[in-house]
Amino acid sequence: MNSPTLPAVVREVLEDAFSHPVSEAVAQGRRPVAYTCSTVPEPLLSVGELLPLRLRAPGVVGTPLADTYLSSVICSYCRSLLEGALDGQYDFVEGWVFAASCDHGRRLYDNLVYLQEPPFVHILDVPHKSDDPALHWTVEELRRLAAALSEWFGVDTGEAALRDAIRTHNGHLARLRAISDLRLRDRPPVTGAFVHALITACSSAPREWLAATLEQVHADLVDGEPVAPVRARVMVVGSQLDDPSWLRVVESQGALVVADRCCTGSLPGLEPIREGGDPLVALAEHTLRRTRCPRMMEDFPARLQDLLETVRTHRVDGVILESLKFCDLWGVESAALTEALREAGLPVLRVEREYALSGEGQLRTRVQAFLESLGR
Repeated sequence: MNSPTLPAVVREVLEDAFSHPVSEAVAQGRRPVAYTCSTVPEPLLSVGELLPLRLRAPGVVGTPLADTYLSSVICSYCRSLLEGALDGQYDFVEGWVFAASCDHGRRLYDNLVYLQEPPFVHILDVPHKSDDPALHWTVEELRRLAAALSEWFGVDTGEAALRDAIRTHNGHLARLRAISDLRLRDRPPVTGAFVHALITACSSAPREWLAATLEQVHADLVDGEPVAPVRARVMVVGSQLDDPSWLRVVESQGALVVADRCCTGSLPGLEPIREGGDPLVALAEHTLRRTRCPRMMEDFPARLQDLLETVRTHRVDGVILESLKFCDLWGVESAALTEALREAGLPVLRVEREYALSGEGQLRTRVQAFLESLGR
């Protein structure tokens, strides 16, 4: 499938955690703070000179060091991050913010603190429900994080600063959303892998470095030629996915990923945060009620309804459910979703994968067979 060419700055950011935009920002006084989960509100890490970076592990193909400390049944994303940390890939990071969102992420936090305690490290206790008591708890958790950031880094985390951070964050999401929404067309001018590359790069570098690039990309694509050939419009649903090459393999067989509902995808990742009122309440509401993580108890019907609505609005022909091997949350969720989506009349392909791309041939074969089962 033909696809627009990624801008050079995007390719550079994807290839190196300490890319040129990041190193230049550090040289200019920005202070990188890493996070690993969507339940950590990014605007809170972007006040003052703070630079939020969602950590990836580009180039990590094996985890011999991490395997010494983490069980082999811990997901390869967490093992890859620990491997990168022990190998010095993240030495430029001045702080880490975790969330107790899953047992594997908590084990990563425990081992990092034990083996190589960062200068600043904080972990959020995020509830498994989204009712009013849980919301109150989360607001207080975010208040403690804001106070810790202010004390350690000397930044202003008051209401005015957080409102500005949310406004800036929403403006950036609007630029990305304008590009992502081009996939709603009958004949989209952009692939899912291209959009996912932009989203991933923007969470891994100073966003101001990419703002002009996004504007130019959108201007070029609005009247661009549609990608072809397209055999079927598919939605990818699942866990941590920050490697656009995985989507490129899927699309190489003629599938077009018109919606990516995963931890690092456009849905609901590009939804704006409510502006106005107490910014900590707005951040807590977004964290609990819009991340749509399978860790949230009692929310399965809402997550399913969101998916079915996306199928309708994006005219999806089939769903690819991907999950990292040994991911407890998505392992359970995928089984329930597969049954529910098939009962709703949707074809589903379920794929278990490792963090680093592997088994490309097998993936191509399975996607090809899936598309043929759709009659495409």
